[in-house]
Amino acid sequence: MTNRTYAILGTGAVGGFYGSRLQKAGLDVHFLLHSDYEHVRQHGLVVESPEGDFVLPHVKAYCNADEMPRCDVVVIALKSTYNHLLPKLLPAALKDSSVVLLLQNGWGIETEVAKIVGAERVMGGLCFVCSNKVGPGFIRHLDYSAVTLGEYAPDYQPAGITERMRLIASDFERAGIPIEQAEDLMLARWKKLVWNIPYNGLSVILNARTDELMADAHIRILVEQLMQEVVAGAAAYNRAIPDSFIQKMLDHTAKMKPYRTSMKIDYDEKRPLEVEAIVGNPWRAAQSAGVELPQIAMLYRQLKFLDAQNREQREASEN
Repeated sequence: MTNRTYAILGTGAVGGFYGSRLQKAGLDVHFLLHSDYEHVRQHGLVVESPEGDFVLPHVKAYCNADEMPRCDVVVIALKSTYNHLLPKLLPAALKDSSVVLLLQNGWGIETEVAKIVGAERVMGGLCFVCSNKVGPGFIRHLDYSAVTLGEYAPDYQPAGITERMRLIASDFERAGIPIEQAEDLMLARWKKLVWNIPYNGLSVILNARTDELMADAHIRILVEQLMQEVVAGAAAYNRAIPDSFIQKMLDHTAKMKPYRTSMKIDYDEKRPLEVEAIVGNPWRAAQSAGVELPQIAMLYRQLKFLDAQNREQREASEN
């Protein structure tokens, strides 16, 4: 029986789902919330899932990071658009031996967090999950739930599989979460971008769910071309992704239940988009290694335009 404690910073579609599963498995989990703090404090968390619906009527909920206990594993499940809050949030949750686990999408995010807490504390986590927050304290899990863990080292040097990674993996496995332990976090990040860049980006630009993207022969070709560019970006850093991985991602998505991506939901709700973390950062990383990714560059510029439009509309409605 583990006695590791977990802090979940961001109790949304990802943090709410994984944090709830960890608590259901008997782990000591503390949840940082914002807009639905009062609701969750009174009513707990609800998870609807094909793997089994459940309710946690009592959770340790906080609206202020300073009031949380210092935990062994601090899980960052905020959208990367809120990472500017981390210098304030993280110090309150950390003890000397704490691990900071990033369950975020994108490229280069571990480097940002390492500047705050030190590289030796940071571990990356990549979630292959279809999950949405559909109401206060209400998470709807649709499909998949796997997590890949990878230790961070400066410049994303491969750091191997460590004892603390095995321990965290065992907690997730106890919660029924399929876990992969990666020896090379950079390779794992590029592989996740093979899915994230085309589907998040095109879902916004084309106003479509994943099933709608896959049903159109022309768009399926575009998805595959974007995936090939991600593979080229990885190759610029001497990380090889086989063609079979692209086919695997296409097959998984074709079988996936109709899914509105996280970026599409953010766009529809007029929230800031994770354009830089998911698209801009990897595009610039490839450029700095001498590789041009023209389709991804076009995707980035289109998303920046739509994000700016959304911001203007949001600001106009607030005035």
